[in-house]
Amino acid sequence: MSITEHELEIRLEEIEDPDIGEDIVSLGLVNDVTIDDETARISLALNAPYAPSEMELGNRIRELCDEVGLEADLRAQAGAEHGFDDEVLPRVRNVIAVSSGKGGVGKTTIAANLAAGLEKRGAMVGLLDADIHGPNVPRILPVESEPGVTPSEDIVPPRSDGVRVISMGFMMEEEDDPAILRGPMVNKFMLKFLEGVEWGRLDYLIVDLPPGTGDATLNLLQSMPVTGAVVVTTPQEMALDDTRKGIQMFNKHDTPVLGVVENMSSFICPTCDDEHGLFGTEGAQTIVDKYDIPLLGQIPIHPDFGAEGSEGALVKDDRSPVQDTLEEFVAETADRVGETNRRTVAEHKGGEPDNALPTETED
Repeated sequence: MSITEHELEIRLEEIEDPDIGEDIVSLGLVNDVTIDDETARISLALNAPYAPSEMELGNRIRELCDEVGLEADLRAQAGAEHGFDDEVLPRVRNVIAVSSGKGGVGKTTIAANLAAGLEKRGAMVGLLDADIHGPNVPRILPVESEPGVTPSEDIVPPRSDGVRVISMGFMMEEEDDPAILRGPMVNKFMLKFLEGVEWGRLDYLIVDLPPGTGDATLNLLQSMPVTGAVVVTTPQEMALDDTRKGIQMFNKHDTPVLGVVENMSSFICPTCDDEHGLFGTEGAQTIVDKYDIPLLGQIPIHPDFGAEGSEGALVKDDRSPVQDTLEEFVAETADRVGETNRRTVAEHKGGEPDNALPTETED
């Protein structure tokens, strides 16, 4: 069966974006189509590797190509002409900020699980522990070595399994030492973490923000290209009040809120598996309804989950009762990153794609 490039592009209009509801050609997601020796080379403005929705789009395009007798060769290219910053963290596809209105809601545990979960799906992931005064990431994701240093004095992040990790905790002589820093020193460390770290090529950089809406958080939002924010809360009204303030902060700084995750949403009895709403029910749903943002997940209390620092990243533990819930949260977050990026492309459609990172990245 013979088909021209123009005819193939017309056929691609049959494929609808699963989240936005319009076809991928009208949205500007098809950069270029060429046919050479029975192979259709298609460049797509996709930028969220291993997100289920974008993997589904890729599979549907491959099926369409197969129907017309072509082998699909797909590449993802989403560059500056689509509104993506290529100056700050140029080798990082997506920066996901994990935030909470107050401390003690499990923000760091959620950030670590998100990083570990995306790495488990196959992505190249970094985790920046930007909670200067409470750097707990190394407790949850123990690293395999000390940070390295390049000849140009950039920090080389150590790894926890495949996740590259940088934390203020690495700078302390003892893990219980307090980080007694005033504003200018906090900003100095943050600048070093942003500009002086050799992250390599990343699909996702997860940034564990300090709790609240203080200077450190605002400086980070203004210094790096944040794809979107995940806001962590618990069902208690005090936490929900502070969560609302955090969402309004992101809105004022034009930072997309990917959604809310409700931690400690219920208690699962480890002996009978009964579920109890210890801190109330549907607390996060009020946030979702008010601000019209997704509920990314409801993570229950379970002795396996976060009870010990070294066991925090249970998304890697197939025996955990919260395994499925965590994996659904990770997949939903990746999908929201993809949707946010594709909406950005739709707003900037019409330009010529530049050279960007391939879908499957390498070190």
